[in-house]
Order: sequence, then structure tokens, then C-alpha cells
Amino acid sequence: MRTIVLLLFSNLFMTTAWYWHLRYKGESLWKVILISWLIAFIEYCLAVPANRIGSYQFTAFQLKTIQEVVSLLVFVAFAVFYLKEEIKWNYIVGFLFIVLAVFFVFKKW
Repeated sequence: MRTIVLLLFSNLFMTTAWYWHLRYKGESLWKVILISWLIAFIEYCLAVPANRIGSYQFTAFQLKTIQEVVSLLVFVAFAVFYLKEEIKWNYIVGFLFIVLAVFFVFKKW
């Protein structure tokens, strides 16, 4: 559970670092890069321990799968609430395929 919480917070920072500036297109590129690097530093301070802690419970493939699902969930919330974009039906279908991928990665065969 600690791994997932740390990944959730790290993804909040990384999504912010990558996409916050889309609402500030008039700002200089060098400024948004610098600010994004500072935000991403916090993300690394959370993601590295998340993966280290998680490696005692999950395989690297499972950790990456968890990371991608958490990243997608955080991004959807960010895009809807911060960027004011709408979710379309084809996005939902694509996300369902990712959920199917989670099933295959975590299924004991």
C-alpha cells in the first residue's frame, strides 16, 4: 500500500511537471522547463522510494504496470479538472484495454 500511495503522489508531481504549463502558453519555454524540472525533482524523491519499497512485494513488470495505471488515473483527473478537457468514449475504451493488461500481468498462470 505504501508503494501505491508514493506512486500516486509522485505521479501528481510528474503530471503537473509535464502539463501545468499548457495553460500558460505565453510564458517563455526556458521558464516552464526550469519550473518543470523543479517539480519533477520532487517526483523522483517519491518514485524512487516507491519502487524500492515495492520491489520487495512486486516484480519489476508489476511495478511498471501499477505505475502506468496510477499515472493514467492521475492524468485523467488532471486533464478533466485542471486542463478542462472532456473524456470521450474512445478514451474509456482504451483505458479498459489497459485494465485488461493489468489482469494479464497480475494473473498467476
